[in-house]
Amino acid sequence: MKIPALFKEYIWLVRTIYRARRISFVELNERWVETDMSGGVEMARTTFNRHKDAIQDIFGIYIECDRKDRYRYYIGNPEVLEDDSVQNWMLSTLSLGSVVSEGLSLKERVVAERVSVDEQTLEKLINAMKSRRRVSILYRQYGSPQSFWTAADPYCLKLFHKRWYLLGKLFGDKYEMFCLNKIEELKVQQRIFKLPKDFDVADFFEPYFGVVIDEEMPTERIVIRAYADERYELRDVPLHKSQIFRSWPSRFDLIDYPEKYRDYADIEVQLKPTPDFIDYMLSKCGRLQVISPQSVINKIEDRMRKATEMYHQIEEK
Repeated sequence: MKIPALFKEYIWLVRTIYRARRISFVELNERWVETDMSGGVEMARTTFNRHKDAIQDIFGIYIECDRKDRYRYYIGNPEVLEDDSVQNWMLSTLSLGSVVSEGLSLKERVVAERVSVDEQTLEKLINAMKSRRRVSILYRQYGSPQSFWTAADPYCLKLFHKRWYLLGKLFGDKYEMFCLNKIEELKVQQRIFKLPKDFDVADFFEPYFGVVIDEEMPTERIVIRAYADERYELRDVPLHKSQIFRSWPSRFDLIDYPEKYRDYADIEVQLKPTPDFIDYMLSKCGRLQVISPQSVINKIEDRMRKATEMYHQIEEK
């Protein structure tokens, strides 16, 4: 993927300001002239202002100036670079493409996961979201012999495990998630919908692990024991935003209680134990163990029992 020169400059500006936290235009230029992109020439103030406006328009990232702090620049909404946001995903993707495009020899040595999606469907949904128009969807669940038509107000898109999903609001104030790979046809209606001013995407998905939603399911305080290297994995890549470590052995604990703390650490999350969360826990069987509540343990045990029965049936044949 060949990244245009302008996008490389946008990426560099965002990353440099974000890492510096606060930086003056003079300091920014000192770092700029050290890059190959500059050709040894300072960035003009007018160019910087155009880049700043473009970054806000394209990525939704605000570069602000604090006049009270010696006119230092900073990222006005840094949370979009610290969260599972589309801005962070776009910048990471473009940054990787920029690095790879610098050397042809790297193209065979960098492997990225493919995101499966119909680009026309994605484009239609984005346009419908921008114009706030309701969409008609011809949808077919996996394994279903028949498709069905439904309609929804397109609230947001979410990328999860290499697939794009649409959160739509149906008639009767019910929310539904649609996998874009299961959409066979999509039509944009003329009907306009109003997005509630108090609707916040991050708040909506806060109690969920992934893309399976159940508004009636209660949020649970779930304690999970992570064994061996899995505790370090969870330290580096949290299971959920609410994750906190309830126990992590200090060097004194290891001296006084070597057997107790040698192999595990306990974490706590606040979420709804939806089927995709149960699936994830089963995929980590032997490395992650739910300690409480019992209701979640029962769900996992039931799924494990069904899996064991399935394999026993194969052995009997």
